[in-house]
Amino acid sequence: MNYQETLQYLYSQLPMFSRIGAAAYKKDIHNTVELCNALGNPQNQFKSIHIAGTNGKGSTSHMLAAALQQQGYKTGLYTSPHLKDFGERIRINGAMIDPEFVIQFTEKTKAICENIQPSFFELTVAMAFEYFAVQKVDIAVIETGLGGRLDSTNIITPVLSIITNIGFDHTQFLGNTLEAIAFEKAGIIKQNTPVVIGEVLPETKMVFEEKANSTKSSILFAEDCYDISVRDHRSNQMVCEVMNKTTQELKELITDLNGLYQTKNLKTLLTSIDVLNKNGITIKEENLTTALANVKKLTGLRGRWDIISKEPTIILDVAHNKDGIQTLINQLNSNYLNSKFHFVLGFVNDKDIDSILDLLPKDASYYFTNAHIERALPHDKLKLLAKEKKLNGESFDDINLALANAKNNAQKNDIIIACGSFFTLAEINENQFDN
Repeated sequence: MNYQETLQYLYSQLPMFSRIGAAAYKKDIHNTVELCNALGNPQNQFKSIHIAGTNGKGSTSHMLAAALQQQGYKTGLYTSPHLKDFGERIRINGAMIDPEFVIQFTEKTKAICENIQPSFFELTVAMAFEYFAVQKVDIAVIETGLGGRLDSTNIITPVLSIITNIGFDHTQFLGNTLEAIAFEKAGIIKQNTPVVIGEVLPETKMVFEEKANSTKSSILFAEDCYDISVRDHRSNQMVCEVMNKTTQELKELITDLNGLYQTKNLKTLLTSIDVLNKNGITIKEENLTTALANVKKLTGLRGRWDIISKEPTIILDVAHNKDGIQTLINQLNSNYLNSKFHFVLGFVNDKDIDSILDLLPKDASYYFTNAHIERALPHDKLKLLAKEKKLNGESFDDINLALANAKNNAQKNDIIIACGSFFTLAEINENQFDN
């Protein structure tokens, strides 16, 4: 098989959560353990950092990988899902996995796959671990897929665990209370391994503290360590004022991730870097500064408040759950107070759509769409659900048509925001826009 044939085999032959949803979800790590045993347990051959959370874990993973990479460490990065190319999931120093390795690994593991029948995610986790081991990375940043305790990535013994925040998402798997969800995420906390918690709520703080106590793990809450505020927005950059609460030192940091919600992730990142510096993984101030200003260039991060066109401004963001959409709306109202909004929306069918639609402004224009996967919520059904909430607009089977209509209807000072599932935004042809 060539590379494209190999990818097609992986997508079509293995149960894939992004495509079919719950049927692909495995509530244990048995298959990943078996796969990695057969490979000689590559996950034990490099240092790792494990990151979980409802929102923000992707951005935090990329920022941390950028900082490690800029410092000179050979840095692996495993994230999911991908937007455009499978290789986005597995990177070393920003470069996507070698297609030849994907082909060879898939061929090598066919026999064991026929025996244990892993999911797509389980196999790609094992692939990432094998690639990082073969390439002899110094350290790898590993983002969980769903949850933590039973996530396929949770067979690593990291030098640091990070949990960005807790919100309501994937409740059918993780539980329908914040405490239950926090318990699942806290499953990545390992014995005698430090843990950093980003945002914390009264309902979740005790869950994390109890887990950390039981594993004899030091625990730091990022909000106790740093205060961060946005001072200015420049062209695709955000200028932040950072207060170190321990030393009372004030400094300025500039990041190319310019969503307001990144201030929360920055607190988590800076606290995590403090822990790493104390544990022999040094990241110097000048390298951190350079990395934060160039995260997208260094690691290839996409879909976080990406401004892809002006007049009208077109923003892409993968906000896809209640907390993510609320944060996105807060920034729209803050940055573009007197602008008219055009929302291009597409979701998968297992989200709490009612709660999301309740947050959206009734005076905006709407363009409903869907990705072309089994799990997508059909655009016409989304339109009907939105109409019940007094959100009116048209629906389109292709996000590019939806965006074209939004652009035709918008004045030059209007704002078009395309958000929702990764899989919907992945189908955008950005060549149609002037950056």
